Amino acid sequence: MEPTPEQSPHHAYPDHWEADVVLRDGGTARIRPITTDDAERLVSFYEQVSDESKYYRFFAPYPRLSDRDVHRFTHHDYVDRVGLAVTIGGEFIGTVRYDRINDQGRPASAPADEAEVAFLVQDAHQGRGVASALLEHIAAVARERGIRRFAAEVLPANNKMIKVFRDGGYTQRRSFEDGSVHLTLDLEPTEKSLAVQRGREQRAEARSVQRLLAPGSVAVIGTGRTPGGVGRTVLRNLLASGYTGRTYAVNRAFDEGLATLDGVPAHRSLGEIDEQVDLAVIAVPAHRVPEAVADCGEHGVQGLVVLSAGYAERGAEGRELQRELVRQARSYGMRIIGPNAFGIINTAESVRLNASLAPESPARGRIGLFTQSGAIGIALLSGLHRRGAGLSSFISAGNRADVSGNDFLQYSFEDPDTDVALLYLESLGNPRKFNRLARRTAAVKPVVVVKGARHSGSTPPGHAVPVSRIPDATVSALMRQAGVIRVDTVTEMVDAGLLLAGQPLPAGPRVAILGNSESLGLLTYDACLAEGLRPRPPIDLTTAASPQDFRDALAEALADGTCDAVIVTAIPWVGENGEAETGDGQVLAAALHKAVAGGSAKPVAVVHVEIGGLAEALAAASSTAAPRPRTVTPAADRPRAATTPSTGPARSTAPATPTAPEAGPAPEARTTPPVRPGPGSPTDPKASPAPEAATGPGRIPAYPAAERAVRALAEAVKYAQWRRQAAVPGKIPEFLDDTIDEPGAAALIEAQLATAPDPRGRPLTHDEARELLGRYGIDVRPTLPAPDPEAAVAAATRLGYPVALKTTAPHLRHRADLGGVRLDIADEEALRRAYGELTDLLGKPAELLPVVQAMAPRGVDTVVRASIDAAAGAVLSFGLAGAPSELLGDTAHRLVPATDRDAAELIRSIRAAPVLFGWRGSAPVDTAALEELLLRLSRLVDDHPEVVSVALEPVVVAPHGLTVLGASVRLAPPPARNDLGPRRLPNY
Repeated sequence: MEPTPEQSPHHAYPDHWEADVVLRDGGTARIRPITTDDAERLVSFYEQVSDESKYYRFFAPYPRLSDRDVHRFTHHDYVDRVGLAVTIGGEFIGTVRYDRINDQGRPASAPADEAEVAFLVQDAHQGRGVASALLEHIAAVARERGIRRFAAEVLPANNKMIKVFRDGGYTQRRSFEDGSVHLTLDLEPTEKSLAVQRGREQRAEARSVQRLLAPGSVAVIGTGRTPGGVGRTVLRNLLASGYTGRTYAVNRAFDEGLATLDGVPAHRSLGEIDEQVDLAVIAVPAHRVPEAVADCGEHGVQGLVVLSAGYAERGAEGRELQRELVRQARSYGMRIIGPNAFGIINTAESVRLNASLAPESPARGRIGLFTQSGAIGIALLSGLHRRGAGLSSFISAGNRADVSGNDFLQYSFEDPDTDVALLYLESLGNPRKFNRLARRTAAVKPVVVVKGARHSGSTPPGHAVPVSRIPDATVSALMRQAGVIRVDTVTEMVDAGLLLAGQPLPAGPRVAILGNSESLGLLTYDACLAEGLRPRPPIDLTTAASPQDFRDALAEALADGTCDAVIVTAIPWVGENGEAETGDGQVLAAALHKAVAGGSAKPVAVVHVEIGGLAEALAAASSTAAPRPRTVTPAADRPRAATTPSTGPARSTAPATPTAPEAGPAPEARTTPPVRPGPGSPTDPKASPAPEAATGPGRIPAYPAAERAVRALAEAVKYAQWRRQAAVPGKIPEFLDDTIDEPGAAALIEAQLATAPDPRGRPLTHDEARELLGRYGIDVRPTLPAPDPEAAVAAATRLGYPVALKTTAPHLRHRADLGGVRLDIADEEALRRAYGELTDLLGKPAELLPVVQAMAPRGVDTVVRASIDAAAGAVLSFGLAGAPSELLGDTAHRLVPATDRDAAELIRSIRAAPVLFGWRGSAPVDTAALEELLLRLSRLVDDHPEVVSVALEPVVVAPHGLTVLGASVRLAPPPARNDLGPRRLPNY
């Protein structure tokens, strides 16, 4: 919305204050500044507010607004007087206004930093979180305009408004004056206010997805009159899945006399339907979608699944159509899955929804699946079906114009029917938020991700998202830091998902291998070693082993306290006539089920070769017992099993939850999900219930190759280790505060940026970088220029021998292999000789830019970097200098701010880490000093986002202490943060 000529030309309309938000009930609304064009909207809004709410707002009966009131509430300068409105369908449902005041409470201008604030919400929309959302946004606006405090007068009976202020998380003061409650809020964000904001965001976004997946009624718009076509296919799948809600077929081309289609009511428009429609599946050509969306919005539809194609995947024109589609839907308070979507599925017994193009609804299970690709969604559904796996929910988001993987994580986090979240992603619209949500979700249930379009260097067609410059290896490292299980293929994702959904988490990397094939056992053993596991020698049961032998061996392994997981390998039996007997899969599966029936706390996986029916039988539930607790107690903390072999079903000796901290890691932050109703209890007796889930307690995953089973188990081991560590989060050491001069660094940064008119910023000189880094306790060894031999000698005399002579020309920097560095120069004669050799070999001093530097103690050369990516945020990186990091890419990464645990893991996660810890008899270096350096650099870039890149190279780490020999720093105006302001939906 543009400003009118009546508004002050000095304060243009702030369109960056406009935002789409998700309200408490999952519906969306638009927040925007109020303009002079809103007079009629304001009057209409006020007429719909109850007399009681008006009294609470004005402290007196106030039946209508005068012309003066309307003018005052619609004319703002967007600095000292600001009004925001929440709109749905273009109409106001709530407003907020602030007026800057002085110490006496009178109207004022800057530098006054206090404002009086007042809210008004339509009674029909109270309780939806409208005022809470307005408070977040008006507080952000006020901070932008230099206001630090809000003052509010509230009647004591206005409990709802008092609660909004109280629950906001801001520091506040209260007093009772002249019959009203006087509140003062400090607007500086606090840890509590940010937690409140994110908690509201999580609940609202989860609810918005839940409304899409569990509608009470569905209308398929664009249902064909004849069999076939997208709309008719979705209607057929809805009916075949036994959907428990009401279903309608809608097509404006239906004959007026047509009453039903495939047994459901048929209508020409939504307006003909007498009841509320919660979800609309749109399957009409793209040019007709706006008409369908408007029809949905005007009749109260809550959400849309748009299957129609012809949007951003077709270029710039389609991208603008897609943006307009999102704007139109959100203006009515609706969220969108799509466009170009494949559909959604919810297998919950109370819903049984298959609003997709998938011809067969999957079995009920404990896996939630999100995909940005319809083709990949088809492949995943097919693969899970072949493996006998079940799903709790499925979303294929297509172009992902609105509902995204982040929303799915919000939903999965609190969905009691989902134990594992699988996501196929081709782009990350908000990587910072994704990492935050993934870390929180992974703390209670596994998150497995396949990232497509990793190396294309471009956004996939149809995905309009911010472009990140960080390489895929860095993205993978950051996902691992957040607890995400990152795999390369959809096959690996299914493999890991089956194990994680059906088996407990392993307590460690020790693996028992048993089976009736020595060769297959050895292949499994080798695969375990390759994946970093610790396998025990395989137990060969011989080809004569019976199912009972398998049962006994598995029960014994499960009772053995020296292993954390078991892999069973099996090949077909050879009969007396010499032919393979491949039909005994069900017998073997029954034996293995009996071995684990005692509730073992160890995961079991099966590798089999052509045993008919085994995978299907293993996927079947062995009991109706509640799921086993997913404890991750280390083996060392568990009571030892009896030393005598067990011949019956194994009984777990691991405590489900430790009773004291010293008994092991903290238990998980979630409770065991409730047992879901089994088959045979549908709410609609005429509907066919979905088959029982193939993931859950008692279901043993089977794999056709040892490598696939071991890789899935290795991912579970690493994830369980992350869970144990995440239960006790790292800290930022307090001793850093005593040696850091944050205000001094800020003053230096401000002064340096003031001299740089280029908005891209500027690099600091060596001396400037030394001074800035020194404010954070990072000492950089000084260098002195040596434009000629005499200057070199003078510099060496000043610094003291021995010295190093180095070139600093960009093409020779850090290139000792080219002869640009001479070390351990002991005296003047040697220095002059080295200077001459350097210039003779590489060029004139003016080209080489030589410098002299005092020698550092011998050690390992490393490189430490920090940079800010506009999409991902600040990233801290570490590696060994030279070939390991530059040629082999052996670099580790963590998000900033880094904790002490992050710093310790960072230096240990590179492949060349043994060099730091005494490899091949060398002296171990001072890794504690290196960790401290990492923490100091992390604090610098976290405290000062204007520091957009830092490179410390080389950092020589000696057995005692370290030396930073080179440093480069670049300053620039900080990139906009999309994760610290008030909650808002992205606009792609």
